[in-house]
Amino acid sequence: MDYSISSRAASLAPSLTLAISAKAKELRAAGEDVIGFGAGEPDFDTPQHIKDAAAQALADGFTKYTPSSGIPELRQAVADKFHQDYSVEYEPSQVIVNCGGKHSCFNAIYATCEAGDEVIIPSPYWLSYPEMAKLAGANPVVIETTDASEFKVTPEQLREAITPKTKLFILNSPSNPTGSVYSKEEIRALGDVCVEHGVLIMSDDIYEKLVYDGAEFTSVTGFSEEHLAHTIIVHGLAKAYSMTGWRIGFLAAPKPIAQAINALQSHSTSNATSFAQKGAVAALTGPQTHLDEWLTEFNKRRSYAAERLNNMPGVSCVNSRGAFYLFPNIEGTGLKSAAFCDRLLAHSKVAAVPGIAFGADNNFRISYATSMANIQNGMDRLDAFCKSL
Repeated sequence: MDYSISSRAASLAPSLTLAISAKAKELRAAGEDVIGFGAGEPDFDTPQHIKDAAAQALADGFTKYTPSSGIPELRQAVADKFHQDYSVEYEPSQVIVNCGGKHSCFNAIYATCEAGDEVIIPSPYWLSYPEMAKLAGANPVVIETTDASEFKVTPEQLREAITPKTKLFILNSPSNPTGSVYSKEEIRALGDVCVEHGVLIMSDDIYEKLVYDGAEFTSVTGFSEEHLAHTIIVHGLAKAYSMTGWRIGFLAAPKPIAQAINALQSHSTSNATSFAQKGAVAALTGPQTHLDEWLTEFNKRRSYAAERLNNMPGVSCVNSRGAFYLFPNIEGTGLKSAAFCDRLLAHSKVAAVPGIAFGADNNFRISYATSMANIQNGMDRLDAFCKSL
């Protein structure tokens, strides 16, 4: 039997973040004392009122198909959220509910890009962006940044990267993997370049609520009707509500794009899970008080980890102001990221994600979405490891 694989599937690299998390769990199951810094998910539980809403939906028998684009009350809740938080107007018909923030990104890219198009992606990038572009037949065009600029792309870099083939620019603030947060002025300048050149923006806002040290999230949609018309917002509930396993994401887009995504989704996943959508309504419309507690705790962990990292030999770390990641530079250790993380796991039982997965081989990613006890223990092991090199 010839099990030939399509060129699209064969071109993809598996998700290294998921692989690292799986490896850490496998070692723990075998009795190893592994500290995991790989997972991009909060260690807090989903707030109780959200779980209660989903449980009630199950009890009520809300277990059937829904419209492929999502239940009406959830699409309205998303539109209301963008009106309240971004001061922009979306009709519910412009909102598509789907199976997680990753699904939102995939739908946005797949519905707008085709063979020969170019997708501009600042590096370091979330590792799935280039793979999604390739699946759509488009060519990823990577703009490199460094910790000297807090891993932010400049308007000049963006303008220089645009060609007649450019279809989409991916903007992610706060960022995975760096945690960088663009200022209002920086966001506007990047948006202005895209409007000037007729380039669509995919704004990945999933870490919107997770900011520290006085940083403020800014949406590119809020500057003008033109900025709004050039933007697809991709979002979800995984990070700010600890609903990673619920697989609920959403996007908002200009009507023609939303209609195309609805059609695409109707032939792929159909609807997101029915009772999880009821929980999502509760998440967006219910109490938001959990965020203050979570942000206080995340900030403590962030500050502690950044200070420890900056005192390790061969390591330097920008203390980023968003998400729940740090992206230390390890150039001073003499190791590239894969070798560093392989040896760190083998010798010190600390799991972290090599920066090569994000397009930055002199760095690695640490998630501080784990307990302070784990962070302290992990930093002790990491410090001893760096001193041994």
